[in-house]
This record gives sequence, C-alpha cells and structure tokens, in this order.
Amino acid sequence: MRAVILVADGVGCGGAPDAGAYGDAGADTLGNLARRVGGLRLPNLGALGLGNLTEIAGVPGEAKPRAAWGTMVERSAGKDTITGHWEMTGLVTTKGFATFADGFPPRITDELARVAGRALIGNRAASGTAIIEELGPEHMRTGALILYTSADSVLQLAAHEEVVPLDEQYRICLAARALADRERIGRVIARPFIGAPGAFRRTYNRRDFTAVPPAPTLCDVLTAAGIPVVGVGKISDIFAGRGISESLHSEGNTDGMRLTLEALGRMKQGLLFVNLVDFDMVFGHRNDCPGFGGALEALDAWLPALEAALGPDDVVFVTADHGNDPTKHGTDHTRERAPLLSFGPGIAATPLGQRASFADLGQTIAAAFGVGRLAHGDSFWEAIRS
Repeated sequence: MRAVILVADGVGCGGAPDAGAYGDAGADTLGNLARRVGGLRLPNLGALGLGNLTEIAGVPGEAKPRAAWGTMVERSAGKDTITGHWEMTGLVTTKGFATFADGFPPRITDELARVAGRALIGNRAASGTAIIEELGPEHMRTGALILYTSADSVLQLAAHEEVVPLDEQYRICLAARALADRERIGRVIARPFIGAPGAFRRTYNRRDFTAVPPAPTLCDVLTAAGIPVVGVGKISDIFAGRGISESLHSEGNTDGMRLTLEALGRMKQGLLFVNLVDFDMVFGHRNDCPGFGGALEALDAWLPALEAALGPDDVVFVTADHGNDPTKHGTDHTRERAPLLSFGPGIAATPLGQRASFADLGQTIAAAFGVGRLAHGDSFWEAIRS
C-alpha cells in the first residue's frame, strides 16, 4: 500500500471557528481568491468535491463527488507551517511558538551577529520580497545579513548568493537554530536571492531549520515499523529530518509534482509526503491573486496524471497546513480550516464533515498501515474504505 499526503501549502478554505482570535475573521483563501479573480477553473478538484467545502466561484458543489470530502479544524496554537504539518501527523501543540512582531531583542541579535560574523540590518516584520528590494543594495555593499520575521514564529536571514555563499548561509542558520531553540522560535529560514538591485529574485535554495518535534509523529511511527516515508519539498525540514527515509528537494510546484510521480513510480509501499510551496511562498505572501489562481489550475490539470499512477491499494489525501488568503490586508498566514479530499481506487466517495483536528488525517493513515494509534486524532479509515 502507498499513501500520498499532498499539502497545497496555504490553501485554506475559511471558516475556522477561532479565526477572530488570530485577527483573521473572514479569511477564506479559496473563496475570497475565486471571487477576486472572477472565478476559478478547477474541473478535477471540483469533481472530487472541492466546491462542497466552501463557496468557490467557478467551482460549484457536486451532488456526487468522486472523493471523500470534508474539512479539518486546527487544534494546535498557531497558524504556521510547523504546527499545521505536525498536527496532521498526530502531534498537537497547545503552546504556540514565540513571535517577535516588533523585531528581535538585543539578547538575540547580539549573539546572532557574533555567531554569524556579520552585521545585521532590517530586524522587523516584513514581506520577504519587499525587504530584499529595500535593503538588498545595502547588503551587497556591506555584506550585512538581512534579518526579518513575520506574524509567524520565524527568524529569516536573506543574503545574495554571490555575497554570502550558500554553505555560509546554511552554516549561519544552523548556528541560529541553537538560539532559536532557547527562544522557542519555530523556524530559522535561509532566504538566498540573486540578481541586481531592482531585479532581485529569491531562489529555491531556501532551507528551513526547524525545531525538533517534541513527541513522535506519524513519520516516526511508520519508519520505526519499517515503512518508508519519502518527503518532497520542505517536508524533511519541517520535521527536522526525523522520521523521513528519503528527502527530495523541489524547486516549486511544477518540480514537486514531477518528483511526486517519479517517486510513485519506484515506491513499492509507504507514505509519500508532498509539500507544494508556491501557493504560499510565491503567491500568497505576495498577495498575487492571478498567480495563485493559475497555480491552482495547474495543480488541477495535473491531478489526472497522479490518479493514473495509483495502484489498487493506494490512497491520496489533498489538504493544506494553514491559509494564506491573498486578498487580506498584509502578507501573513491566515487561520482557516484545511480542505480534505481523499481518493483512490478503493476509496468510497463519502462526506467526512468537519473534522475536529488535523490529527484525524495522521490517525487515518496509521490505521491504514496498521501501525497502532497515534496520540491524537480520530481515524476515518473505515468510513472511506469501499
């Protein structure tokens, strides 16, 4: 048996009951995006039941979807990549990571500059593309690292690849990870870029240095049982490499989809865990609604190839780790429900309702592989087996 978790990073479907507590009342990535662009063309996702999850212009609800369909509510504190992925693998975190919306205090910046051996500029919450355009020329003149954060628990360091070589960028971020552990910061992110002033461009040489999961996840349980877990994209980074048998670095959605099909072609069994990052990194954080819509339509057009690659015992779960509503003011993640679509040759088209936790997904996959119960979540495996 092979299971695929396909995480459309940042593609939330609104309706989180506690969205207001996060300043995200009314956030609905799919619904608001579709209205902004005048409708989306997603015939394959629509046939699976996507239009049954929230009102999506151009994607009507289906009377008889081809997949099991529902939504998931996040129980963990936060709306970031780590907590979303950890929870969908059975790890619910009740204490959120620390955030520094006003910039990092001297106890962090002084030590960071010391271990980096370079000065720091920026040190505020900002859009990554905007702060690179603003401070990139100064960085190129001085070699100082661009330090910034967001509403999430992230310490991000941007540097031009010709000014600070990649191996040095990664070394600095690895050293910063030790500081981040002390301060309960979820991720340290290397944000390399290239180009000239006025035309800077971030590259896919980004690397995330994350906190280590504080308890076992589905990935740990599967690999301990001898079942491979193959991560595509930033999956290995999100779990600090733990429980990941093989990691395949991707350069965006198109490359991630290619790697997914290649991995399926050689996997005999196991979990293929895929993160398609462009929805979030390239379009959501830049409030690029046309680009976001185009990326969704590209995913939709690719889904038949994925379905054709499935064997009789295989199952696919399409979901998200958080929202990133590109129509909202600001460029941060949004607290939303995650879509949940499950399909495969042996999967029954049945409503799954609104699941009480992302952890229901991990519990379901654990049940499918017969590896015992995870600490959190309720399985819906019996409900979708045909």
